[in-house]
Amino acid sequence: MRLRNVWNLGIKELRGLWRDPAMLLLIVYAFSLSIYTESKAMPESLSNAAIAVVDEDRSALSERIVSAFTPPYFGTPRLITTTQMDRRMDEGLDTFALDIPPDFQRDLLAGRHPAIQLNVDATRMSQAFTGSGYVQQIVTAEVSEFLAGHREETALPVELALRARYNPSLDAGWFGAINSVIDAVTMLSIILTGAALIREKEHGTVEHLLVMPVTAAEIMLSKIWSMGLVVLLASSFAITVVVQMALQVPVAGSVPLFIAAAALMLFATTSMGIFLATMAGSMPQFGLLLMLVLFPLQVLSGGMTSRESMPDIIQALMSLAPNTHFVILSQGILFRGAGLGVVWPQLLALAVIGCVLFWLALRQFRRFLA
Repeated sequence: MRLRNVWNLGIKELRGLWRDPAMLLLIVYAFSLSIYTESKAMPESLSNAAIAVVDEDRSALSERIVSAFTPPYFGTPRLITTTQMDRRMDEGLDTFALDIPPDFQRDLLAGRHPAIQLNVDATRMSQAFTGSGYVQQIVTAEVSEFLAGHREETALPVELALRARYNPSLDAGWFGAINSVIDAVTMLSIILTGAALIREKEHGTVEHLLVMPVTAAEIMLSKIWSMGLVVLLASSFAITVVVQMALQVPVAGSVPLFIAAAALMLFATTSMGIFLATMAGSMPQFGLLLMLVLFPLQVLSGGMTSRESMPDIIQALMSLAPNTHFVILSQGILFRGAGLGVVWPQLLALAVIGCVLFWLALRQFRRFLA
């Protein structure tokens, strides 16, 4: 193996990527706008939900209930009429519409147990599920305090001192931003290397390589270092500029350690991309293979849901996937400030899995060239 051949072939890959505007646009989007939008669109938390109130009672209690809905969970309540309620819900202007009936305060004081109607736009699934409970708690608290005549403090036998570590504000956007970077590293490394190989096959440049004094290992390594370098630089930009500066998400650990771990991850995933490209005959077939591979990798790796909630057989199978270990060490480094002494098992696992994937890809690539 000659390193000069590996270097020159890698430069050729970078030039080919530079002449592909679609791939360049995908890289820019995946490591900038995609991270920003995913962070801002995390659906787990209720934020500025649109609520309207039909106040048919016009009493002190109804005004108290209306004024209890405040940011950041709810927007400023809009007072509407009964005829406007259905129309606004149909137009999607309100997520919640609260209807306080006439004589509500008088019936409550008389012990008649009046009911309040709450209409919920269930198409906004996350806000509808979380916000309904918030509305019920707010209304119940205001009614109880009104009947008691003063604000009571609940005396608990045991006081729970809650301390939220690593994300004290419980901002779901922090998790969304970091997880988006992790997913982009996995996705782009597989796509870029696989597309580079298929592009050579479709343009007929594979035959040119076969008559040159280069080996299959040199060709593979050139694609791995060139495409891996592009993703590594893009992920460094995403962590530093997009996550830390634009989104103001604090990174607890060492960014250089994360970049070093990403380099090991890229060695494994770029080899996987070459392997998938040799199995596909064209770019559409490669896209179908990506759908079958990327979705399970991202969903079952522990980045979206906890691995502990998955069946044991899924956990065992996904321990063979590189991004499972990458998700564990990335979250440990970036969220909890873990050092090398903590994440070295995942780094070792990435190195071993990368070597195995490289060997399988090289074996298949030689058959591809034959």
